[in-house]
Amino acid sequence: MSRILHRQMQTPLPVAVGGDGVYLIDATGKRYIDASGGAAVSCLGHSHQDVIAALQAQAGKLAFAHTSFFTTDVAEELADTLIGDAPAGLSHVYYISGGSEGVETALKLARQYWVERGQRQKRHFIARRQSYHGNTLGALAVGGNAWRREQFAPLLIEAHHIAPCFDYRERQEAESPEAYGRRAADELEAKILELGAENVIGFIAEPVVGATLGAVPAAPGYFKRIREICDQHDILLILDEVMCGMGRTGTLHASEAEGISPDIEVIAKGLGAGYQPIGAVLIHEKIIDAIKQGSGFFQHGHTYLGHPVACAAALAVQRVIKRDGLLDNVVAMGRHLDERLRARFGNHHHVGDIRGRGLFQAIELVRDRADKSTFDPALKLHARVKREAMARGLMCYPMGGTIDGLHGDHVLLAPPFISNATEIDMIVERLGDAVDAALAGVAA
Repeated sequence: MSRILHRQMQTPLPVAVGGDGVYLIDATGKRYIDASGGAAVSCLGHSHQDVIAALQAQAGKLAFAHTSFFTTDVAEELADTLIGDAPAGLSHVYYISGGSEGVETALKLARQYWVERGQRQKRHFIARRQSYHGNTLGALAVGGNAWRREQFAPLLIEAHHIAPCFDYRERQEAESPEAYGRRAADELEAKILELGAENVIGFIAEPVVGATLGAVPAAPGYFKRIREICDQHDILLILDEVMCGMGRTGTLHASEAEGISPDIEVIAKGLGAGYQPIGAVLIHEKIIDAIKQGSGFFQHGHTYLGHPVACAAALAVQRVIKRDGLLDNVVAMGRHLDERLRARFGNHHHVGDIRGRGLFQAIELVRDRADKSTFDPALKLHARVKREAMARGLMCYPMGGTIDGLHGDHVLLAPPFISNATEIDMIVERLGDAVDAALAGVAA
């Protein structure tokens, strides 16, 4: 009997014992194509020797130094690398150990910015329904994932939510994508005016929505309008790129495709590719200046931030991505993945939408593609797909509650940046078989 409180307690988990490129290997020797990177984490696959060497070298020199006493060369070098490639205006890095911790940090940093500027009345965050920003209480509060929030609602700070930018479900038939993007973005302005701009700290969003909606990019012009609204009403724009960032969508930062820069950006997952727990908050120079000219310190901190071994892993990962031209491969293999998904599922009666960007794509499952109706949530179709995929040696990331936290199912794919065309073909073939097996009997 396992003494671990696992994520689910009904079914024993296979034991992972090894990794080899895009594959994970269990204790029986079975190999699984990691087509979701775990949760969009393992962008370099498994057992990458360059990263392992960097970990070993750093551990041999210095494993830990608390950041209240020291900085380290490796943390400084990683920060220089991250800021050198960051969107315009971002000037400093604050390290954390993961995405939820990063969003908590961003929320506190945003609040302190306004305190430093003498605007203590600013207290409201605005986010979007069907978003996910993490599982700690602050991140859960701004997130719009209904089922994750439900039982913890009495513990959550007040946050305000507008509609997601979800073309497949919310664009009207006679509406152009651009007009829909404008309409969706203008909901932010309406909410700001309702709350009073003088009371709003900031707006937080994922440039490409990950787990909750399933690889949903924004409509054209949406984020440019969002940036305009934030500037006009003097509120901060916080981008959560924990899942969609660091190359996953084909550009190092997903915001690059939108032509904007945030005031605060949270990254994690692909930053260290799973070789160590690490994330980072990238901060605009205006926020740094306000704190420098005010209290002089950020009232926040965690024991393991800036961990030297974690920083060494992340630095090695980012160097490999650049050296091996892996962003180009993400774009090329992203096109191939899209083509293969459309060939396999484009006429599938129970696949309503195929969407995403780069190596961050998803299919949405429907009872009838003509009317976009969903399967009964009690069927837990997403869980059936995961079970059938694992049986076929495929790791994917299915989720339920796509539409409102209860109804709808999708399957997210986020394969490693090192994937080749043959591996992409195998992913789609196995996914097709898994989806059809899961639907057998359910869709009758």
